[in-house]
Amino acid sequence: MKSKPVPASFFGMVLGLSGLGQAWRLAATLWGWPPLVGEAVLALAALIWLLLLLRYGWQALRDPARSQQEFLHPVQGSTPALLGVATLLMVLAVLPHSRALASLLLVLGLGWHLGFALWHSGILWKGGREGTDTVPTLYLPTVAGNFTSAAALGALGHPQWGWLFLGAGFFSWLALESQILQRLTQQASLPVAQRPLLGIQFAPPVVCLMAALILYPGSVTPWLLMLWGYGLFQLLLGLRLWRWLGAQRFAPSYWAYTFGVAATTVGTLKLALAGAEPARLLALPIFIAANLFIGYLTLRTAHLLWRRELI
Repeated sequence: MKSKPVPASFFGMVLGLSGLGQAWRLAATLWGWPPLVGEAVLALAALIWLLLLLRYGWQALRDPARSQQEFLHPVQGSTPALLGVATLLMVLAVLPHSRALASLLLVLGLGWHLGFALWHSGILWKGGREGTDTVPTLYLPTVAGNFTSAAALGALGHPQWGWLFLGAGFFSWLALESQILQRLTQQASLPVAQRPLLGIQFAPPVVCLMAALILYPGSVTPWLLMLWGYGLFQLLLGLRLWRWLGAQRFAPSYWAYTFGVAATTVGTLKLALAGAEPARLLALPIFIAANLFIGYLTLRTAHLLWRRELI
């Protein structure tokens, strides 16, 4: 049986699992739970990242025309940014074990992020896009990439550089959010196959929160609570729309929800550790819900892999 091509969007699995692993590390500190669980989840995320990276690179060498088609696609063309985002999240995963490896991954992740984000943004600025193609995948190059760059730089002890990237991501988010919400509310309803992409819509405020708390650990400033509040509100909106969002049968595209869910959990636990009263109250239910949701997606994806319907 001929294997299926691996799209860049599959790196979304790494985002969700690495975020969940970080949440388990915080749970070990907050509640004294076994730290080995977090390391095991992060090891799984690292294994998937490495296998996808090798497969995606080999695929690009064998069929460069297909890779070019993906890069230039009006919707999926933003997803190669996930290679950089996933690599930058690996910085956080390996840092407690090897600073040298984390530094190498930082250089590689930043290189891919900046190169791809500038190239992709240059194409967008030339215009010629259909309004219906303005979907949340547009956040990936300039918002997700810059926020995770800030987090990785902060974790490695470069907070001032981190704030530069956080600013780039924050203002890119504000600029894109208005365009995407206008498309969602004033144009044709998203096709069923594209609705899982709305999972990306929930991520920017909580990923920004997660990065800011790495750059400014222990802070409970009002603007951080505001980011958290907006992120929670959007997740509640997602629950209100769950039937409409889940109209498509299960597919790997549902992993688009996991980075926002995991980042919400990480941000909540960090705020709880810093002493924020609402976070202390909500930390456990959010943590449990994130584990159930990402665990469910992991099992369903493993089932697809077992049946050879994934790759």
